[in-house]
Amino acid sequence: MRQDLATSRPVMAAFAVIGLYWGPFAAMVPVLKAQIGASDGVFGLCMLVASVGALVAMWLAPLAERLLGRRAMPILGACVGISFLLPGLAHSVPVFAICMLLASMSAGCLDVVMNARLSTLERRSGRSLMNLNHGAYSLVYAAAAMTTGIARELGMHPVAIFACFGIVTLWMISEMIRLPVDVAPTDEDSADKAPLPAGPIWLAGSIILVAFFGENGTEGWSALYLERSLGTGAAGGALGPALLGLTMGLGRIAGQLVSARIDEYRLIRWAALIAASGALIAASAPVPVVAYIGFAALGLGISVIGPTVYVIVGRDVTDAARTHVIARISAIGYLGFFIAPPLMGFLSEWSGLSAAFGIVALLILAVPVALLPAYRRLRDGLSSRSN
Repeated sequence: MRQDLATSRPVMAAFAVIGLYWGPFAAMVPVLKAQIGASDGVFGLCMLVASVGALVAMWLAPLAERLLGRRAMPILGACVGISFLLPGLAHSVPVFAICMLLASMSAGCLDVVMNARLSTLERRSGRSLMNLNHGAYSLVYAAAAMTTGIARELGMHPVAIFACFGIVTLWMISEMIRLPVDVAPTDEDSADKAPLPAGPIWLAGSIILVAFFGENGTEGWSALYLERSLGTGAAGGALGPALLGLTMGLGRIAGQLVSARIDEYRLIRWAALIAASGALIAASAPVPVVAYIGFAALGLGISVIGPTVYVIVGRDVTDAARTHVIARISAIGYLGFFIAPPLMGFLSEWSGLSAAFGIVALLILAVPVALLPAYRRLRDGLSSRSN
């Protein structure tokens, strides 16, 4: 584990930056929503506008990487820190939507670049690093969300909270600069591997889509669900996304330890079943403590699905093609990440947040029942034809 930490430290700093802002944002959804005077549906629409821009940014991330080169991660990390100050300044729906568009675009672009860099590090070092780094994101997310809940109880303004995390971001940027030059994608060993076809890319992206839908749908609406439906205060509401992030972090650290011993497909199947069960428990919770148990189980199960898919796909492509392929599966997968908040808002407006979390459970069940078997059959078929 110590060697894995040392190997991936510069990229892990980028994962930490993402957690430093999405965690506080999730914990501040109630206050930001009230600040702009939006209903559940309107707030969801604002997030949908931001999602469209973020998906475009992820699709264009390979171009940004080529233009910025080795400086891509630190520059994009700085953009994330600056852009997340803006939503806290918004006091109207249109301004908030534009601010979230900029924040989501910068975070989405950084996400693609850091996953591509990490996948290359995995291939060069021969070690599995995805679950460890995604786990670091989750732990930072949890700590930042809980810290934000306490800051809200003390009456701190959203801008002040984001600014405090900006100081930590400066330290993270200094770590990103330490990324070795030779981690940039090259054409090495491209002769023995063909580009990944569209079929596996779409299926892999769809699995990530479902996982990220469950993750971000819960991150974005669990605090409001706890505060409005189950009567908790600000700190109690923040405990929902914080618990999710904490159990996701623990699940990913555990995934890092067992990834060399358990078949990836079996790991994803069991993880999806645990996550779906957690979503159902949260949806039917009569009191906050039951909802906390559900969110914890959801986080534990869903934690390893996305990173494990990245591992499976990353080892099947060349260094030169890696950023392109990861950008594509990320854009497909993060469609779930970005459409989750608006769709959860629309579902809440229609039938309540409890029903919305029930739908999350059904979507997660599609992974072991349909998506994962289809992906494995297609990849096995491609492998047999190439041999």
